[in-house]
Amino acid sequence: MALTREQIAMRVANEFKDGDYVNLGIGIPTLAANYVPDDISVMLQSENGLLGMGRYPTEDQVDADMINAGKETVTAATGASIFNSADSFAMIRGGHVDFTVLGAFEVDVKGNIASWMIPGKLIKGMGGAMDLVAGAKNIIVTMMHADKHGNSKLLEACTLPLTGVNCITSIITDLAVLEVRDSAFYLKERAPGVSVDEIRQKTAGKLVVEGDIPEMQL
Repeated sequence: MALTREQIAMRVANEFKDGDYVNLGIGIPTLAANYVPDDISVMLQSENGLLGMGRYPTEDQVDADMINAGKETVTAATGASIFNSADSFAMIRGGHVDFTVLGAFEVDVKGNIASWMIPGKLIKGMGGAMDLVAGAKNIIVTMMHADKHGNSKLLEACTLPLTGVNCITSIITDLAVLEVRDSAFYLKERAPGVSVDEIRQKTAGKLVVEGDIPEMQL
């Protein structure tokens, strides 16, 4: 079966390494804050000026002044620091974030990402995604494999305005884990119960399948 949003976030959290500085984008990525393994120390960065973002608060922990970039209430981990957004973007632009996790509308085989606007639809602004894809050392995209109409979001070439060019290294969807290299999507893992054939059918861009593809471990 396809993964839920929370299960995608759980799989993303498996990518975290002890000592990492990680920026979590709005949407599915922010859910990963709840699934950081207990045996490692990861500093989660929010572009609005929080380094050391913790798990989502329980009802008795809610502080309306403690929010992430998506305006959701969060907690602060031990050792957290709070600063202005200019310093936060200086950290991003200076290459001090080990990797970032972003949502996307589309990703293509060249590692291009479209995530900030759909022409004709109201947008609040471009946010920090363009800075993140330019400044982060490693970028993981989390997304649904196909849109609500069944159209693939993993394409030969993006059709929407680009956020970044040749920058995406990995994608985790509700169906699969994929690497982006050599102008193709390389299938590395599949969601439990999801067949390689289903992933092929829902991937519009070039898909490379090498050997037996294991199921994800959440």
